[in-house]
Amino acid sequence: MVPEINFWAVTLAMLSTMVVGSVWYNPKVFGTYWQKVAKVTPTGTLIDVVRPVLITLVVSFISAWVLAGAVFIAFSFYGGSFLVNAIATGLVLWAGFTAARFITHDAFDNRPRGLTVLNVAHELVTILVMSLIIGALPPALSA
Repeated sequence: MVPEINFWAVTLAMLSTMVVGSVWYNPKVFGTYWQKVAKVTPTGTLIDVVRPVLITLVVSFISAWVLAGAVFIAFSFYGGSFLVNAIATGLVLWAGFTAARFITHDAFDNRPRGLTVLNVAHELVTILVMSLIIGALPPALSA
């Protein structure tokens, strides 16, 4: 079975990661704390922003595409609501891959627990927003 994927949903989900990240790591939200515990000192130059943003867009597209495919497979298997399948799939993938891997790597890197919690929570919100978008815009043939 080849999953049917709504390209527009994937594109919007990809772009949503930029919005979530911009809000989450804004100095008025968690940005100041993140810079302190992650020991990040912004230089204020555009080049420091361009590279991570481009990487984020590519990686977010891949994540959104994989999530959309996994949601379609879950929906095909379980049936029911495409949106509910999207949210459940996003949560399971976040817990099993994203959160688990972050926690493992941060433990070995001896990162502060607060930084791990901050980043894992950011990923949860990011995946849930992506799941909501993908779930709200199912492929035409699965609607």
